Amino acid sequence: MKNPNDSPAASRDGARPKLSLFDATCIMVGIIIGASIYKSSPDIAEGASHGSLALVEWLRGGQAAPLSEATNTTIAIAGLFGVWLVGGLVALVGSLCYAELSTAFPHEGGNYYFLKRAFGDSTAFAFAWTEFWIVRPGNVGALAFVFARYASELAAPLLPGLQAPSGQLMLACAAIVLLTAVNLLGIRTGSRTQNVLTACKVAGLAIIVATGLAAAGSQAYEVPASSRPFQPGLGLALIFVMFAYGGWSDMSYVAADVREPERNISRSLLLGTAMVTAIYLLVTLAFVAALSLPGLRNSPAVAADTVSLRFGAWGASGISILICVSTLGAINGMLFAGGRVFYALGKEDAAFTWLGAWNDRFGGPVRSLVVQSLATLALAIAFGRSENGFERLVVFTGPFYCGFLLLIAIGFFVLRRRGEIGAGYRAPLYPLPPLALAAACAFMTYSSTDFAVRNGTSEGYWAVAVVASGVLALVLKRWFAGR
Repeated sequence: MKNPNDSPAASRDGARPKLSLFDATCIMVGIIIGASIYKSSPDIAEGASHGSLALVEWLRGGQAAPLSEATNTTIAIAGLFGVWLVGGLVALVGSLCYAELSTAFPHEGGNYYFLKRAFGDSTAFAFAWTEFWIVRPGNVGALAFVFARYASELAAPLLPGLQAPSGQLMLACAAIVLLTAVNLLGIRTGSRTQNVLTACKVAGLAIIVATGLAAAGSQAYEVPASSRPFQPGLGLALIFVMFAYGGWSDMSYVAADVREPERNISRSLLLGTAMVTAIYLLVTLAFVAALSLPGLRNSPAVAADTVSLRFGAWGASGISILICVSTLGAINGMLFAGGRVFYALGKEDAAFTWLGAWNDRFGGPVRSLVVQSLATLALAIAFGRSENGFERLVVFTGPFYCGFLLLIAIGFFVLRRRGEIGAGYRAPLYPLPPLALAAACAFMTYSSTDFAVRNGTSEGYWAVAVVASGVLALVLKRWFAGR
């Protein structure tokens, strides 16, 4: 039976729900749309093109006459849009599952609380530990360095020193500190900042779409030579696509802050997923229309190349500004949501009660936000001094992120079987949504682990050390609790 303490009113303690449907949707869209659509689109196009053509050849058995160039191009483009649609469908079925879980358990902490209810304290602690030391700082830090790279280019005419590694490190740390300070001012300040940043990035993407479609057929783009260091394929394209859609589950972390959760949580998840899918498909269409498929596959800066066809150097500068806004929006959303995870840990785990304090004056989990920011800054300084250090660290976030999502999908079945989910929102076509989510997460866990092993660097030792220290912390925690 469902615990009466899981009612929305009982789960929020001192926090008052202040987020509207619009706020919640902006948080979700803002977290998902970061830098992936700009950085990964050429790799996705390359992998999808090769993969779809190889799949068609396999289905034809290699016996029929070769296909025409026009047919091959059509197949490659269909494969490109196909992988973006697959990613959107996975995000949709995941949102259906999370809408049911978050409506049934509108608690701060989302995944932490779901795993605790389904599998117990140890699994929930393992999630919070890796989220704190690997997943959250890895993703926030990587986006901060993407912001720093483009911000330093914009500032180069006035402050050329910012383009040096030390200058970019300073900009990345400044972004983290500034957005943490914004969130410390309270939930309304954080959510309003998120709304503005999300609106700006969506407007900027709309300009890219309009510009790309207007430039269709101009033939003004000269396709550069390819310099890709890895073998493209459909599996790798799907990995990049799923990372581009990553972050939709973060909506569950702020479920306790949403007004009318029985209605607005499910609506924000489904509306946000549909919006992001439509945006990604339209932006991809604009890239193909403006640059052609070969141009998209080989472009070193796909968004800048698209806009430059119409607006020249000013267009490239505008894209740099848009990427800065996009990364800041994603960072703000991740900090806003991530602080709730460690706040939930403090509420539920006696060893970390000092993190579970809600500051009524500022209207937020101030301690957990500060500690999260300090951990991210420490890792930024440690890994950011080496070239692409944080980007390489992100490689090791994938297996943990996808692995815990797989556990959430399994836990969905566990909680349903126990009857712990009440009569609120129900995912349609059960058990298909959690089965599809589990299959996708299993594939992503395997693929991201394989990719991390094959492309591993010294940052992988940090991930191993975090796991080992987490096991030690869990053993010590149990030992002290049993004394």
